[in-house]
Amino acid sequence: MIQLTLNHNQLETSSDHVSLITDHDIYLFNEGTHYHLYEKLGSHPLVVNGVEGTYFAVWAPNAGQVFVKGDFNDWSNEGFPLTLRGQSGIWEGFIPGMTKGSLYKYRIIHRYNGYAVDKADPFNSHQEIPPRTASIVWDTEYPWHDREWMENRVKANSFDAPISIYEVHLGSWMRIPEEGNRFLNYREIATKLAEYVKHLGFTHVELMPITEHPFYASWGYQTTGYFAPTSRYGTPQDFMYLIDHLHQEGIGVILDWVPSHFPTDQHGLNYFDGTHLYEHADPRQGFHPDWQSSIFNYGRHEISSFLISSAFFWLDKCHIDGLRVDAVASMLYLDYSRKHGEWVANKYGGRDNLEAIAFLHRFNQAVYQHFPDVQTIAEESTAWAKVSRPIYDGGLGFGLKWDMGWMHDTLKYMSLDPIARKHHHNLLTFRMIYAFNENFVLPLSHDEVVHGKGSLIGKMPGDYWQKFANLRVLFGYMYAQAAKKLLFMGGEFGQWQEWSHDRSLDWHLLDYPMHSGLQRWVTDLNHIYRQEKALHELDFSWEGFEWIDCNDSQQSVISLIRKSKSTDESILVVANFTPVPRYNYRLGVPNNGFWQELLNSDSGDYGGSGVGNFGGVTAEEISCHDRAFSLNLHLPPLGILFFKLKTDLPEKSVSENAFV
Repeated sequence: MIQLTLNHNQLETSSDHVSLITDHDIYLFNEGTHYHLYEKLGSHPLVVNGVEGTYFAVWAPNAGQVFVKGDFNDWSNEGFPLTLRGQSGIWEGFIPGMTKGSLYKYRIIHRYNGYAVDKADPFNSHQEIPPRTASIVWDTEYPWHDREWMENRVKANSFDAPISIYEVHLGSWMRIPEEGNRFLNYREIATKLAEYVKHLGFTHVELMPITEHPFYASWGYQTTGYFAPTSRYGTPQDFMYLIDHLHQEGIGVILDWVPSHFPTDQHGLNYFDGTHLYEHADPRQGFHPDWQSSIFNYGRHEISSFLISSAFFWLDKCHIDGLRVDAVASMLYLDYSRKHGEWVANKYGGRDNLEAIAFLHRFNQAVYQHFPDVQTIAEESTAWAKVSRPIYDGGLGFGLKWDMGWMHDTLKYMSLDPIARKHHHNLLTFRMIYAFNENFVLPLSHDEVVHGKGSLIGKMPGDYWQKFANLRVLFGYMYAQAAKKLLFMGGEFGQWQEWSHDRSLDWHLLDYPMHSGLQRWVTDLNHIYRQEKALHELDFSWEGFEWIDCNDSQQSVISLIRKSKSTDESILVVANFTPVPRYNYRLGVPNNGFWQELLNSDSGDYGGSGVGNFGGVTAEEISCHDRAFSLNLHLPPLGILFFKLKTDLPEKSVSENAFV
């Protein structure tokens, strides 16, 4: 708790003498470059001359009066009056006796039209459990124990590191049916989630938005509390405990963050001081037709300060390791989801949102300047150029970008009957035309298993066995591709039901061999992905990828080589996307020697049929695919194989290579 020393008589007679805000703070705020507003605005418990109380500061430049009301005055509208700080638009005051845990809102009255409204604190770190909407006086003190992680996380977040992300919705990952299907709280989920993710070999967890949101079914994407972890699962310190524990187990944490829009709930940011303060006044710019929400006015400097301060809060106070920025495409285009006449062109007559682009530049520049060991990740669904390229090179400045095209193409291909796949082979291979234009993450995200789209395994064609085999080859192909990886919870063990935020994952499915086998396959993929540098070290360069044969559409087989920075390390991957085994399939390879079979998705351990190569194959001096050496392989049905050249093992004769 902050301690201030002031004249006690002044404290009792005027709130002007207690302030955390300097003139320089105001200057930076108005300039759009104050990135630590959470230390200045909002509510802050203080001890002033031995008197406990709370300092309040709120930006409401068009208000004529601002009061603090709450449980301390039985919610009377005639609350504690705040004082306007010069021409800054900031109202502030110190209320003696109001301490941590007190409930409050701001009573804001417009200066001219008499409009009056009760608002939650935009900068508060804790709020009531929805549907209640009051802010709670709180602090953000926490005794962190993740020093080792924080000092070394630059390695875990670097471009040449293995990054395998497990996407989680906290409210539905696991529940307790014996207690009315209740959520696990932050502290309860910490141990279970860390143990599970660590066992499966994921490097990072991505949390769908935990920023406070009034409507649970929005999954957090309708944010009202940009500085508050949702109280549904506990206090800010409970949330910090979750992050702390994951870090101590060597797991990074990425947070879904939504600067693209906000809900119109009366207690939130919308029409905050009787004017369109945070949002554009013109609905053609300030209202989102898809989500029925408000759009930030990115041209207002104070909004830049607000949003970037929100990003800094999670990175600074909560030790978050990366921010996945939602709906970037909706920010970039003025005509996004709008018909002709429903949008306003920029000053050049174009559709690019110049103010939003400038904001994204400023956001990424600020984050990487102050937190160079984190990553920003764009969910950008169009072909906008250089999303993950530096600003000085004409890019938006993000570190990574979701490859939405790969996700849609691959899922479309995998949903086809295998007999038809040879006619759509390009859906598998098209990605390599653009694969290194950006620093990509391959997502199989929550968006693909909701709203009637069905679960991942539900999309797979064929009978029961074939569905699992298809899903195994899909996951294997994702891990073979040059990019970082993301998988939404439940996909790793073949959740049959489409995801619902109102229920737990179906953990009982792991009692069935095919589901536990699929989970074991994902675990082994993660471990080999982390172990073999060739599978992650050059994810963003052609130097790390080479096709062997991408044109065998008739048999629906693809083969490729992944390479590391060291030229003597490479991984050979061969995938058969039909249920027909391919015996004596000859494949050119770059080197002579014994190629060890590291992984086979058709292994009985995973629920497969057992077709394989008895642990490996010795190359022959037979030219194939423009290479001097080749392998005689047995390709399993709906299977994928990973091989590594082993120079330290004795050679085996080709006659020993038989299927199991």
